[in-house]
Amino acid sequence: MIRLGEIQTLKTINKTPQGIYLNEPEPGPEEVADVLLPKKFVPEDLEEGQLIEVFVYRDSEDRMVATTRTPLIKMGEIAWLKVVDMTTRGAFLDWGLERDLFLPTKESTAPVKKGQKCLVGLYVDRTGRLCATMNLYRLLDHNAPYQLEEWVEGTIYDLKDGFGAFVAVDDRFSGLIREREITTPLTIGTTVKARVIEVREDGKLTLSLRDKAHKMIDGDATKLHEALIKAGGTLMLDDHSDPNEIKAILGMSKKAFKRAVGRLLRDGIIEKTERHTQLKKTDGAE
Repeated sequence: MIRLGEIQTLKTINKTPQGIYLNEPEPGPEEVADVLLPKKFVPEDLEEGQLIEVFVYRDSEDRMVATTRTPLIKMGEIAWLKVVDMTTRGAFLDWGLERDLFLPTKESTAPVKKGQKCLVGLYVDRTGRLCATMNLYRLLDHNAPYQLEEWVEGTIYDLKDGFGAFVAVDDRFSGLIREREITTPLTIGTTVKARVIEVREDGKLTLSLRDKAHKMIDGDATKLHEALIKAGGTLMLDDHSDPNEIKAILGMSKKAFKRAVGRLLRDGIIEKTERHTQLKKTDGAE
């Protein structure tokens, strides 16, 4: 069977002025139409009956054709491709072949524009054409080699309310950052570093943008300490302060602020007064 979107070895059947027709090296139970390798791609020493490795796709007239060029993406792969043209129906991407690859609007998880690069996969649409998709969930590998607590890098390819951010880890493996683990606004196409907090039975990864709790406390405590020093030793913040005010001043949640205060109190670095958090006065200080 001749496979659309893949590199395969085919047999030369018949030479013509337009090129040479190819087919399966060993005929299958069903008859398969010959595929044309255009003349400009035919090696000078290629004769009928010989084998040649080609990539099969559809030309501008939707005929199956072969090429000796290697495309930037093949079936089963994910790759970054550049948008070279836009229409009302979608975008056209450069994938290294004469006919650009079509990305239908319904297969875009975010708006795209000319000159932008998109992380996409390949699929065959209902008419039998190869098209690009930004919906990578079904295309990603579910056998990631990572373990719990490892840090990974990936690309955000979709955002869904109630679920979170879907990540193509290493632009290959399936990962999800649940909403409660998202600490900063994310956009589709951005690269993130995340910690593996679960390796599911199906091989998919659950991720977090947060460090381990004790490390986060240390980091938040350091941030609070530095903010107190910069403010002259006193901040008009305490357990009753508005969460938005804490976020604006310190860049952390109220829960993180309270944990940081607890750490600095235990270490004897700060003291709390009514409506204030301040550095503890050293002996002999006025």
